[in-house]
Amino acid sequence: MPAIVVLGAQWGDEGKGKATDLLATSTAIDYVVRTSGGHNAGHTIVVNGEKFATHLLPSGILTPGATSVIGNGVVVSPEALFRELDALNERGVELAPLLVSANAHVIASYHSTIDKVTERFLGRNKIGTTGRGIGPAYADKVNRLGIRIADLFDEKILRQKIEGALELRNQILTKVYNRRAVEADAVAEELLSYVDRLRPMVADTSLLLNQALDEGKTVLFEGAQATMLDVDHGTYPFVTSSNPVAGGVCVGAGVGPTRIDRVIGVIKAYTTRVGSGPFPTELFDENGEKLWKVGGEVGVSTGRDRRCGWYDAVIARYATRVNGLTDLFLTKLDVLSSWERVPVCVAYEIDGVRQDEMPMTQTEFHHAKPIYEYLDGWWEDISECRTFDQLPKNAQRYVEALEQMSGTRIWGVGVGPGREQTIVVHPD
Repeated sequence: MPAIVVLGAQWGDEGKGKATDLLATSTAIDYVVRTSGGHNAGHTIVVNGEKFATHLLPSGILTPGATSVIGNGVVVSPEALFRELDALNERGVELAPLLVSANAHVIASYHSTIDKVTERFLGRNKIGTTGRGIGPAYADKVNRLGIRIADLFDEKILRQKIEGALELRNQILTKVYNRRAVEADAVAEELLSYVDRLRPMVADTSLLLNQALDEGKTVLFEGAQATMLDVDHGTYPFVTSSNPVAGGVCVGAGVGPTRIDRVIGVIKAYTTRVGSGPFPTELFDENGEKLWKVGGEVGVSTGRDRRCGWYDAVIARYATRVNGLTDLFLTKLDVLSSWERVPVCVAYEIDGVRQDEMPMTQTEFHHAKPIYEYLDGWWEDISECRTFDQLPKNAQRYVEALEQMSGTRIWGVGVGPGREQTIVVHPD
């Protein structure tokens, strides 16, 4: 399978880094590609008991022999990029080669400024962004006021673009938010300071990836955020500013849809969400607290506590449909050990009517109440299980039930954070 997509099937934080790392270590992966988002994403990878977190960098940066690529659909903070690289270098990690698309857009300092003051201005109606400038950078991209990586190598064009973007942004900062205007020269000098270090990394990554696929090489496209945070298909407006669904991979990497062979959705054995927005299975009792504590549910990039709830098969079916999933990778099954019964949301009740599929409108989804089926739990520690047959019978039945409810096969199961703590249910 030369072109594989790995993406989130819930609201993010599903363990995409673990799935990507598993594929990269079990298959001869030549390229690992990020195609959307920015340093608001986060992947945690545990290698030989040591934990690594990547944010802007593809998790393939820790896979020797694979080239990591930041595609044109990503918004790049040069400061965050080099801070992350330096942190990994300081830990003595052997890093894979890294390439950055010349067409990727740049997050400048004024983008994060706008992001933070806008969230404060919105008050209780805030979206719940990370404040790192991702939304404003994408807004400038769509408004044709953006700065691309290639612009950093032409100082005249760079300064013109910064001045053009700040003409509007400074009006908003000073007259709406009562903030100081941003100096164009200061922004230009900061961005120009990264040029020498960035230059060797920049490439026509679309051409490179298509040539690699033509040569039969294996390319792994790594998702950021998740399906329910997609700006078109997620719980709008409580979403990210890009398209982390499978269709966005083609746009964000510059490859055609006919090149994709396999689409793997990563999904937790329960559900979590960071930030604001509707969440039908959210728990506010001791079960939610237990999931949060046992699952270690704190955002990798944000440091914010994740909201916790039971598995939602309606969302799983929706993710399967909008992404064309060929497989699911189920993570954190070990967290559910020690429940006598485990509820699974199989449908919603909306205004007294059962609905088996994702509601069409935001209002309906806000009012959706979960309809649960209850599956028998298990008490055994499953972290040492390495085959499906080694799982307790009730854990096996749980996985089989989720597979039936979710609309596609469950290819693998995570039973712990470690690279080796994985069960392949359906060997390829």
